[in-house]
Amino acid sequence: MSKKLVIVESPTKAKTLKRYLGRDYTVKASVGHVIDLPKSQFGIDIDNDFKPKYITIRGKGDILKELRKAGKKADKIYLAADPDREGEAICWHLSQALDLNCGSDCRVEFNEITKEAVKKAFQSPRAIDEDRVNAQQARRILDRVVGYKISPLLWKNVKKGLSAGRVQSVALRLICEREEEIKAFEPEEYWSLTAALTPDFKKNSFEAKFIGKSKKKISLGSEEEVKNILKDVEGAEFNVLAVEKKQKKRYPAPPFSTSSLQQEAARKLGFPPGKTMRVAQQLYEGIALERKKPAGLITYMRTDALRVSEESLREVRAYIRDEVGKAYLPAKPRYYRSKKGAQEAHEAVRPTSTLRTPDKIKEYLGRDQFKLYKLIWDRFVASQMESALLDTVKVEIKGGAYDFRATGSTIRFPGFMTLYIEGEDTEKTGNGGRLPELTPGQVLKLLELLPKQHFTQPPPRYSEAMLVKTLEEKGIGRPSTYASILGTIMQRGYVVRDKRLLLPTELGFIVVNLLKEYFQGIMDVDFTAQMEEKLDQVEEGRYPWLSLLQEFYGPFAQQVERAEEQMGRVEMKDEESEEECPKCGRKLVYKLGRFGKFLACPGFPECRFTKPILKEAGIDCPTCGKPVVQRKTRRGRIFYGCSGDPECQFTSWDKPSPETCQSCGSHLVEKRVKKKKFLECPNKECPARKEKGQRAGKKAARS
Repeated sequence: MSKKLVIVESPTKAKTLKRYLGRDYTVKASVGHVIDLPKSQFGIDIDNDFKPKYITIRGKGDILKELRKAGKKADKIYLAADPDREGEAICWHLSQALDLNCGSDCRVEFNEITKEAVKKAFQSPRAIDEDRVNAQQARRILDRVVGYKISPLLWKNVKKGLSAGRVQSVALRLICEREEEIKAFEPEEYWSLTAALTPDFKKNSFEAKFIGKSKKKISLGSEEEVKNILKDVEGAEFNVLAVEKKQKKRYPAPPFSTSSLQQEAARKLGFPPGKTMRVAQQLYEGIALERKKPAGLITYMRTDALRVSEESLREVRAYIRDEVGKAYLPAKPRYYRSKKGAQEAHEAVRPTSTLRTPDKIKEYLGRDQFKLYKLIWDRFVASQMESALLDTVKVEIKGGAYDFRATGSTIRFPGFMTLYIEGEDTEKTGNGGRLPELTPGQVLKLLELLPKQHFTQPPPRYSEAMLVKTLEEKGIGRPSTYASILGTIMQRGYVVRDKRLLLPTELGFIVVNLLKEYFQGIMDVDFTAQMEEKLDQVEEGRYPWLSLLQEFYGPFAQQVERAEEQMGRVEMKDEESEEECPKCGRKLVYKLGRFGKFLACPGFPECRFTKPILKEAGIDCPTCGKPVVQRKTRRGRIFYGCSGDPECQFTSWDKPSPETCQSCGSHLVEKRVKKKKFLECPNKECPARKEKGQRAGKKAARS
């Protein structure tokens, strides 16, 4: 019996794939890349056509040895890494290590790990796509050249341990420039005027906004202008001039691409892009369901395409017809257009089977896995549902000599909105609710005029979702890189996350300003976007990869030479705190580490004292009276403990409240169920808690 070896990147993926392939196939995992550029050396021979020096990654020798051993026993070897540039590069490196012919039909590619997709892929293997490999190799070399040439300059002139990346630096520039816009912003005063009106009774009241005079829009810039209008309107009659009713369609959002998935998961689930991609990878590679059989739950999650297969369209339309209702099924399937340059060979991110509803498989998924799968499932099903119908009404009103307008809307048919509504980065002021029935010429009663002062707001700071959206719109990076871009600039201490918003640190500003001064090309948004387009052209076989590298390196080398000669030392002063070092008496300073800010002695390395900055919970310890602070476990789970640790061992998973239990005197703790907060006594022996539990038990028994 012939034996065939299949090599994938992940052990989980290997396990799922083995289930579909049968006994003739042995499936092994390379556990990601096995060959790469060396970490401790530059590894690029610039003078020899940018020849890279590839080595076996430390720790991967045994894996490669096992793969070679398995390859010798196999009659045929298939390489089945992920369907993107990175996956193609992994296959190419494996083919070199296993002495495979790249031109042979050894490469297998599938967009989803299902029985049908896998079997279909193995019926038509192909050669390794060298253009795709060259595109990935060019990107890797570009990033290595930039990182290894600029980073030493930052070490020398700012501080050790810093790095500069070709794409990350541009993302950092966007964040820093937005912060500069906010600091330079000067708010301007403006006013709004709202009339509370009713045709008959107060319960039918509605609001109409001031528009202007004689059909000309007027902007209210001061309180004096508002007072003049209030004086003119006093005692005036309010009449309905016109009523315009329309029926408006609202269309569903398309299924997810990588970018929109990261944005929506950040908005609705609070997931950073890195977490979204990590959980999505688990769903793609396979989850053990009933009888512990692994199954791939979603299609490949690194994609910029919006296309979905005809089979999935037939299945989702049948589901909508049978389970949701015929009224929610459009006459024809919906097709969405991908952005220019999208890889149409890929599909959008969707469930591999619509029939595998989130509730059916909830028991097999972790909490985060369920949340993300439900988001993907809801979005895909909603994308093929009927449009929502809204009744909108616009009422033009005359108040004395001035124009007012009221708008409202009601949902006539909810359509896709019964299942899913796309989130927004910022709040939008839409139409109001239902208006009373009004007719032209109708006289209205004025209840009150409501003037309100406002100030123009600066542009908002980037959230992770907004930054991903901006990177995509400007053509910076590609779907597979967004998460790593954000992760890198935060790990380096250039940016911190505060309430889901990205704030540049002083270090981030220093690095950006230096790079803008000496490396204009690297920091130019348009240049970076054009480089991404050229890499796409390399992948399509329309641009020689060596030409791309040569064109880039000439001007870049000159910039490096100038920076080496002219870049001066930047002194970074640490912010001093009020606390003294208990060992040497110096004032502690604020430092930034990989887990955020902490306090340290400026006398390092003579004095190595450090202290974490802990957030107080606003309550004193019930054991010793010292403040209770918020702490984190090694895995990042929040708990609460006494600031007097280790002398006082008080801890609590729930946030303690200043309020005490009336029955036993214990401090109540905050609990949360389905986003609702309430207080509960933590004392299991509390009489009131026992009585409450008994009542709940009797109620359950009766039901």
